Amino acid sequence: MKEINIEERVEKAKKLFKEGGFNCCQAVVLAYNDVFGLDDETAAAISSGFGGGMGRMREVCGAVSGMVMLAGLMRPASDPSIKDWRTANYALVQEMASDFRSINGSIVCKELLGLVPMGSCSPAPKESPEPSDRTPEYYKKRPCEELVGIAARIVGEKILR
Repeated sequence: MKEINIEERVEKAKKLFKEGGFNCCQAVVLAYNDVFGLDDETAAAISSGFGGGMGRMREVCGAVSGMVMLAGLMRPASDPSIKDWRTANYALVQEMASDFRSINGSIVCKELLGLVPMGSCSPAPKESPEPSDRTPEYYKKRPCEELVGIAARIVGEKILR
């Protein structure tokens, strides 16, 4: 596997989100796609629908979805008849989600954004599917850049262990 520098990957993910205009999931996946031999265009395309907590529905955080996508490349379960592969994949996904939750209190977008109380299971306010404009005000009220960095760090730590 390609040698990685976690700090560089964290900064790359944050920059892709803040300066590149990519969503949370895309930023995490694009920070590591080269490690797994996935080209930028494909990586950006397959991760595009997971931003905003899956298409701005504010469900599972896009940064967490990016970690889950990368877990599929780290511990692939491509043959459904091999139960051990699925078990290893699910164990990695659960570990990553647990790490993220322990740092942030949740893996749910609407909770992380403060749209609903943590652990409330309340529905998020209905939003348009149109992405928000990336303005200075947008970045001031969103923790997403930091969440992307946390997710990228978790991925890097799992790759290196």
